[in-house]
Amino acid sequence: MNAFEQIQHAFAQCLIQEFQIPAQIIANSQFDLNPDADKQNFGDINANIAMICAQKLKKNPKILAQEIVTKFQHPFVARIEIAGPGFLNFFLTQAWFATIAQEIFEQQDEFFKNSEKNLDGEARRSKLNAKSGDQVLKPKKINIEFVSANPTGPMHVGHGRNGILGDVLANILKFLNQDVSKEFYINDAGAQIIKLGQSFKIRCLQELGQNISLPEDAYHGQSLIDLAKVCAAEFGKNLEHEPDNFFQNYAKDFMLKELQSTLKNYGILFDVWFSEKNLHDHGKVAQALQKLIATGHTYEHDGAVWLRSTTFGDDKDRVLVKSSGEPTYILPDVAYLIDKFERGFNELIMILGHDHHSYKTRMQVIMQVLGYDQKRLQVILYQLVQIMKDGTPVKMSKRSGNMVTLEEVVEEVGKNVARFFFLNRKADAELHFDLNLALSQSNENPIYYIQYALVRILSIQKKAAEEKTISAKKITEPCSNMEKLLIKKICAFKALITNIASNHQIHLLAHDTSELATLFHQYYNQQRIIDAAAPKETAHRLFIVDLMQQNLKLALFLMGITPMEKM
Repeated sequence: MNAFEQIQHAFAQCLIQEFQIPAQIIANSQFDLNPDADKQNFGDINANIAMICAQKLKKNPKILAQEIVTKFQHPFVARIEIAGPGFLNFFLTQAWFATIAQEIFEQQDEFFKNSEKNLDGEARRSKLNAKSGDQVLKPKKINIEFVSANPTGPMHVGHGRNGILGDVLANILKFLNQDVSKEFYINDAGAQIIKLGQSFKIRCLQELGQNISLPEDAYHGQSLIDLAKVCAAEFGKNLEHEPDNFFQNYAKDFMLKELQSTLKNYGILFDVWFSEKNLHDHGKVAQALQKLIATGHTYEHDGAVWLRSTTFGDDKDRVLVKSSGEPTYILPDVAYLIDKFERGFNELIMILGHDHHSYKTRMQVIMQVLGYDQKRLQVILYQLVQIMKDGTPVKMSKRSGNMVTLEEVVEEVGKNVARFFFLNRKADAELHFDLNLALSQSNENPIYYIQYALVRILSIQKKAAEEKTISAKKITEPCSNMEKLLIKKICAFKALITNIASNHQIHLLAHDTSELATLFHQYYNQQRIIDAAAPKETAHRLFIVDLMQQNLKLALFLMGITPMEKM
């Protein structure tokens, strides 16, 4: 246990032994470091256990808070103040700041990992070793399926938002010692691929000189026109005799390679590219139907096979097989769900656009029908992306081909900026991607300000080396209020990423990194870091700067952003 967790564990034990408060209630209460620059008068740690337990213990929360203050003592706690209706505000000693800073410095990235294998026996037994009781992340095999764009054209900017949410969440989970597989589901079966093939065939025939029009509901993007020129040059008049599946496969394979190239340039590499067509070819779709029938929750009506999904909270029963014998889109999704569990995944995470809310409901129904624990499937829904330029929205329409593609955005602003801007907003809120701001080199651009902090740190370290000034390896000088705030901010990063792993509020990583960069710039402007007349103080400040560099680099690593060395 680190120095923060030692206090938390001791406090929990006090509550259990002295007040008989159940461990689960303690785990669900607040016991948080306070890294808010505007609330430092409220102490270094805030706890609300007195208010949560007052009614259960039949006591006034302020009286209970006073009793807790009387009973609890710890060498790292200088004093505890009671605020409002019973909040407990802990003020920590200088020794705590020195100890926790040393632990962060020595353990580096390992300090922020939070899994059972990193805990000592006592912490494992207590399950009370970080924020909100430090909900320990048990090792799991997790499948994250995201992007999964139809291979029918270039990816739009919505896929950029989808991609960053999945990629960064996967990075965090892997960092926290989870077994994570990033998966792209290729929709290479069904109506959209047939339409792609038909659209491409017409473009090829047009290229060969035939007077043929593209239907209104076909794919009109420029990419098929360009591809048809290549295909016609390669095969010539022979194209007139090729079957429909030739055009489907040729266009699909090309589009898939384009998607993979765009994602690679965006910094995303998938572990698995899963083909929907393989589910059909290997009989998985038919097997899924039989498994649903075996549950007793299907019936036949008007020649179709239906799932009695209203029994499980759906707004209507769903057709599984049409009267024509053709499976609906639900069955391949069921087959895919079963396939994931058969591959041994404990938890499934899917990232989908907000218009897939009904899909989320259907999948939860399917989970119940098949007897799976619903908690094993988590669906993250994200809102639309609006590209802005010169204060004006840029219109998008994938089918007409008039859109801003993800590839164009990445080329325009670069991978680093694109990833940060797509991440820097809560998933369920609409995102306005301001191209002008993304390209600006000013303090208003958050990723520029973060990168500027790292470049400044490198400049400080270079100057220190030139002046033969050595950073301390531990804190030996009293910490200023700003330095205490910085240390708490860095320490709290552990709870932040642990919570993101479970609550999926992935945007908080970008926000937290921006806040730390802002604090660094404030520290830099308020405090002369290198002072030849004060070598001990200089060594101490360089140590603080080293800690900030370490945390900023880790945050950028988790976001898949490359740190800059000069600007």
